[in-house]
Amino acid sequence: MVDYNQSLSVPEAIRRVHLLEQEALVWVEEPTRADDFAGHARIAAECRTPIQAGENLWGPNDLTKSLSARASDFIMLDLMKIGGITGWLRAASQTEAAGLPVSSHLFPELSVQLLAVCPQAHWLEYQDWAAPILQRPLELKDGCALPQTEAGCGLAWDKDAVEHYRLR
Repeated sequence: MVDYNQSLSVPEAIRRVHLLEQEALVWVEEPTRADDFAGHARIAAECRTPIQAGENLWGPNDLTKSLSARASDFIMLDLMKIGGITGWLRAASQTEAAGLPVSSHLFPELSVQLLAVCPQAHWLEYQDWAAPILQRPLELKDGCALPQTEAGCGLAWDKDAVEHYRLR
């Protein structure tokens, strides 16, 4: 996987993705501006390596534009940007209808639960940044994240750790 983080022009992205095709990458992520749906579609159409986009989609309207343009081969949803849990579930149904696999962007403690209910779940982006302040950090087993089983979101803060790290 390679993430260009929106840094390339469309022609430069096509050139670089072509150069990387021998590497058999899973995907190239956001090679050009996130809101350039036509540009991403051009890159996806001209390259064999799949294109991942979506972590910078702001709500369902952006997702609809991306899907309509056929801007990517995979969609990466960001829980906070797509509209929280309700927005995620709505987005997941749109991507399922479009036949696109869904990955998550950050917030693995909640994203793992949302991916667990997505028939087209593909990849959990894992950063354990919240682990030091959680009572029970996300558990990993054999390379897989295990969703919490408690009601609600399953998160509980370690209040002593939060106090320890709090800026005064």
